[in-house]
Amino acid sequence: MSSANPSPLWQPDQERIAAAQVTRFQAWAAEHHGAPADGGYAALHRWSVDELDTFWKAVTDWFEVRFSTPYARVLGDRSMPGAEWFPGATLNYAEHALRAAEDPTRMSDPALLHVDETHEPATMTWGELRRQVGSLAAELRGLGVRPGDRVSGYVPNIPQAVVALLATAAVGAVWTSCAPDFGARSVLDRFQQVEPVVLFTVDGYRYGGKEHDRRDAVAELRRELPTLRAVVHIPLLGTEAPEGALDWAALTASDTAPVFEPVPFDHPLWVLYSSGTTGLPKAIVQSQGGILVEHLKQLGLHCDLGPDDRFFWYTSTGWMMWNFLVSGLLTGTTIVLYDGSPGYPDTGAQWRIAERTKATLFGTSAAYVMACRKAGVHPARDFDLSTIQCVATTGSPLPPDGFRWLHDEFEGTPGGLWMASVSGGTDVCSCFAGAVPTLPVHIGELQAPGLGTDLQAWDPQGKPLIGEVGELVVTNPMPSMPIHFWNDPDGSRYHDSYFDTYPGVWRHGDWITVTSHGSVVIHGRSDSTLNRQGVRMGSADIYEAVERLPEIRESLVIGVEQPDGGYWMPLFIHLAPGATLDDGLRDRIKQTIRAQLSPRHVPDEVIEVPGIPHTLTGKRIEVPVKRLLQGTALDKAVNPGSVDNLDLLRFYEELARKRS
Repeated sequence: MSSANPSPLWQPDQERIAAAQVTRFQAWAAEHHGAPADGGYAALHRWSVDELDTFWKAVTDWFEVRFSTPYARVLGDRSMPGAEWFPGATLNYAEHALRAAEDPTRMSDPALLHVDETHEPATMTWGELRRQVGSLAAELRGLGVRPGDRVSGYVPNIPQAVVALLATAAVGAVWTSCAPDFGARSVLDRFQQVEPVVLFTVDGYRYGGKEHDRRDAVAELRRELPTLRAVVHIPLLGTEAPEGALDWAALTASDTAPVFEPVPFDHPLWVLYSSGTTGLPKAIVQSQGGILVEHLKQLGLHCDLGPDDRFFWYTSTGWMMWNFLVSGLLTGTTIVLYDGSPGYPDTGAQWRIAERTKATLFGTSAAYVMACRKAGVHPARDFDLSTIQCVATTGSPLPPDGFRWLHDEFEGTPGGLWMASVSGGTDVCSCFAGAVPTLPVHIGELQAPGLGTDLQAWDPQGKPLIGEVGELVVTNPMPSMPIHFWNDPDGSRYHDSYFDTYPGVWRHGDWITVTSHGSVVIHGRSDSTLNRQGVRMGSADIYEAVERLPEIRESLVIGVEQPDGGYWMPLFIHLAPGATLDDGLRDRIKQTIRAQLSPRHVPDEVIEVPGIPHTLTGKRIEVPVKRLLQGTALDKAVNPGSVDNLDLLRFYEELARKRS
């Protein structure tokens, strides 16, 4: 795909390459740690995986990581799972997140810019953030919260959530959060596993121009979480604190310098959750030190963020990208928190927020980019986006049309637009491949694997592939890989999630191609991959082709192995308002797929559906729909609390019943 089209869509100019932090890091690492001085990013990446210990030592030196006690070596046991990073070291993540507040000249600079659906930014300075974290950390200690205790948040993307996370980390406790649009059952599926001692909660939230009261859900959480010692009320909708709850303002009122508990490098920082579409969500535990060094690398070197930047990513507290956004503080960057609908009051909403906050890195979903393209939004024409250096996308692969559209929309801006399609996972709370400020961007491709990440595409026998579709594997440990799953005492669930296919090698569950020029193409999930006549195909390629048609709002393609050895591949389409699925549209859909992909990609049937089901974090649900179509009962095929609209799944269940 890419070798046939080697000319890049965008290339950084020499000025940008010279100014990039990764360029300066490479020159410094060459002088101090034996990194290659020549050969650019490709040579640096090769060194970073060949000399893993030296690379990560260089990262901690470059970013001046503060070890309260020194480490014995960088990597003890390096086997996966179970690699042991920086044994002997102690540190604190929150101390690093608040370092900018130690500089008297930065105390009054914005640390957080908070935006709601009015799109008017409100500022919290570094000095105020540090004060509130200090006050809340002292109150948590007063409530008996100790290192290792779990502290939970049922909160939207607001400054209070950031303060609560940092205060929790300062104490050495373990943070975990869910967005308040999750129903009580979904939250309990997550929080009951980890048994929190404190719950931070809002009374409700605003979304799409409406207020959503969540007090009943909060009351249910309080009843069903017997380990809670305290509940903290954040009156986002202005209601009084319920009986027995503490008031947020009282806990953050004192002028107290934060005290940072030094914890071991592998001490738990937070618990994230898998989408939980096929069972109880996995409770993924990542470490203070592992997240600290991985995010310094990712945000400082790959995203090129520093004190002069403003970092926006559209996310919610139920998604790993929120944790990643908060880590922007590690590089002294101002982070932009948006709490509201991604498209309210109109599709251009996120660009308007970027304009109002002077964002330099604008992060969103591939779906939002495609929605803007379809709606005729012209971001660079309609908004002043002159501060934006990079538009980054994740959640699903950005289709080639998305790359072209962004490039064309920003054509004429000085230096053009750096587009970073990135791919990683909740499992590592980071990116396996994506942004590199010094490399060209090719249409439909992620720029390169991340530093310290030996990303490869493997065939079923474990042989690396170049230019061919294979399984995404990582052959060396990354510091942010889970230290364990909660309630997985023998590690079997962790092992079976990533290491059962290729022993000792992380298999992520995506189909990818590593191109001859070192970039990466993501084809979709390998556990729901289409496999027709022995040829593997990615669902993302079909979505990209079909959703160009103006009549189609969204689509879902499933490949179902039949009991008789046959293979059924239906394409489900959710039509745009006013569109009708007739023979003419069916033919155009099939012709489009045949022309843009291949005859093998053409579905057996095109079926209109009332909607496409998603996880609560907005990803299309493929595997559970496949299970339903194979005859699995709904309660066995999917965890109901993980789906945005359970009624949509009943359509597929009924379809399977009719076909059987």
